[in-house]
Amino acid sequence: MRRGLMAEFQGPDALAAAIRALRDEGYRRLDAYLPLPHRAVEEALALPKSPLAWFVLGGGLLGATVAYVGMWWTNAVDYPLNIGSRPAHAMPAFIPITFELTVLFAGLAAFFGWAWLCRLPRLWHPVFEIEGFERASIDGYFLAVDARDPRYAADVSMRRLTALGARRVLRVGEEAPA
Repeated sequence: MRRGLMAEFQGPDALAAAIRALRDEGYRRLDAYLPLPHRAVEEALALPKSPLAWFVLGGGLLGATVAYVGMWWTNAVDYPLNIGSRPAHAMPAFIPITFELTVLFAGLAAFFGWAWLCRLPRLWHPVFEIEGFERASIDGYFLAVDARDPRYAADVSMRRLTALGARRVLRVGEEAPA
């Protein structure tokens, strides 16, 4: 959200009720900022399922493939040693390293996938300019209405948010009218 409105609410239940009311009226580009996850807010926003699980699965499969094929190639093709009639493809010996690289690659995929999905690192965002927004990580409950929403009209949306119980409603990313 580059432009729009930011409304502060008393708590997560009031925030969820406001989101449900706005979605019933046709608003779709809504976002919530709150200190802890809250099931009612997530359900009210109707968020799509995160693709992060697929990133982790792909990372884990890649790690297992790299480990297993790397050990097999080294032992059976690139540098085979026949010591004590040891087979070139000793699958039980490959299991620990295969498991460890599976966990390592899955963990790296989870971290970097999460950072990419959250668009991090983000050093600045228009909402950081709102006085008191730092409380969103402590005890603040904020609702953002994006200006790109088809139902968005600054004055009408501002009055509607106030009617829904917002403590205060501020414009984000644009100058307030004189």
